[in-house]
Amino acid sequence: MSEHTYKVVELVGSSTQSTDMAIQNAISRAAKSLRNLDWFEVVETRGHLEKGKIAHWQVKIKLGFRMED
Repeated sequence: MSEHTYKVVELVGSSTQSTDMAIQNAISRAAKSLRNLDWFEVVETRGHLEKGKIAHWQVKIKLGFRMED
């Protein structure tokens, strides 16, 4: 493994479908403005309820990207 330095950002993705889709939404959005995305870590999972049913899944992730030389 190479010796890289990483920057870590924390994001919350949401989805009406699933936790996996919430993660994907957060990563897809981050990829529009960040380069060298290498890893993610799920930190927290929660949801938003409406009328006693799940309306949105919310997933907090840490996203690591490699710093450029």
